[in-house]
Amino acid sequence: MDRDSLAAAYRGYVDCLNHQDWDNLGRFVHADVHYNGVQVGREGYRAMLESDFQAIPDLAFNIALLVCDPPRVASRLCFDCTPVGPLFDLPVNGRRVRFDENVFYAYHDGLIHDVRSIIDKAAIAGQL
Repeated sequence: MDRDSLAAAYRGYVDCLNHQDWDNLGRFVHADVHYNGVQVGREGYRAMLESDFQAIPDLAFNIALLVCDPPRVASRLCFDCTPVGPLFDLPVNGRRVRFDENVFYAYHDGLIHDVRSIIDKAAIAGQL
C-alpha cells in the first residue's frame, strides 16, 4: 500500500468504528490482530471495541493527526465524550471529558495487524 491508500484505509477503519459497523471490521482488521503486545484476534478486538461503546455511548473517534509511512500509521485521536461509569479506573461517572490517544498501527496484508495505544489518562484526571 502506498501512503494515500493506507491513509484511505485508515479513515475507512475509523468510519467503521464510528458507525459501529462490526460486521465490516474484517475489511480493516487482521484476524490475528495484536493490541499492546497481546494477541487478541479480531473477535477479541471487536469485543474490546463494543465494550468501549457500552461504557461510552457517545464515543466518537476524531482524527487530529495522521502520519502514514507504509506499512505503518501513527494517529492522534481526540475524544470528547461522557462515559457512564469509571473510565481507566478514574471516577468519571457521567461527566463529560476530553482526552487524546496516540496510537500506532502496523499493517500486514492490507489489514491492521498490530495496535499500540497510549491514552492520556492525566488529561482525564485533571478534569475530575
